[in-house]
Amino acid sequence: MRAETVTDAGRPGTPNEDWALANETLLMALDGATVRTETGCQHGVPWYVAKLGASLTAFAAERTDSLGVSLTLAIQFVADQHRECDLSHPGTPSAGVGIVRLNGEHLEYLVLGDVTVIIDTTDGIQVISDDRVSNTATAERAEADRHPFGSAEKQAALLRMKHAELAVRNTEGGYWIAAADPRAATHAISDRLPLNSVRRVALLTDGATRAVEPFKLLDWPQLLDVLQQNGSRELINRVRAIEAADPQCTRWPRNKRSDDATAVFAA
Repeated sequence: MRAETVTDAGRPGTPNEDWALANETLLMALDGATVRTETGCQHGVPWYVAKLGASLTAFAAERTDSLGVSLTLAIQFVADQHRECDLSHPGTPSAGVGIVRLNGEHLEYLVLGDVTVIIDTTDGIQVISDDRVSNTATAERAEADRHPFGSAEKQAALLRMKHAELAVRNTEGGYWIAAADPRAATHAISDRLPLNSVRRVALLTDGATRAVEPFKLLDWPQLLDVLQQNGSRELINRVRAIEAADPQCTRWPRNKRSDDATAVFAA
């Protein structure tokens, strides 16, 4: 498979909290969770996603057991790298994870948190996403959507939303994401498909899936076509153009004017 990856910071001059990889057997996209509160960690989200991505790459390449086991080991490994931080803090750095591995006659995938994997097969397109985080703090999320970006009301509402999300992060009935507790990996969505049935694969952070929702610029088949025919950069450029046309986030309510965006594509 030919693979391509593009990752783009939401704003020039700010650290990109996404992370991506594409090689002969692994495709990966990580989406670092936005920090709006204290974290108890001196390192920050970009450090966390870089460490998690590197360790997950190593474990997934070396091991023959499930991607869930690789993610468990990677979360544990990174936690061990900063035990001087307060890893029990509810805001400790975290990331959504999407990974695809070509393993013999199969394609394996895993999704945890707000990364989307799209697989175009001979039986149709499968869209694998984890919407558990978007189903939390729904009242606070709706309140934040009422206010224009940059307003004091918006900032206060986003802070309330974040506190409500963190209260149920990595808990039963809440949502699950890679942070400091390796048990979160057992709640990932994972499966495998016959490799000979797969035509195209994409992994997208939610800054890139904006093209489909909320912007409705494309549907999933059209998005795959853009990636294949025009490349990942073109997809992100289209998202950026819509973001720029709605700077106050009133036509398309969202929590950030422009989010970090990553697209990994293979065909």
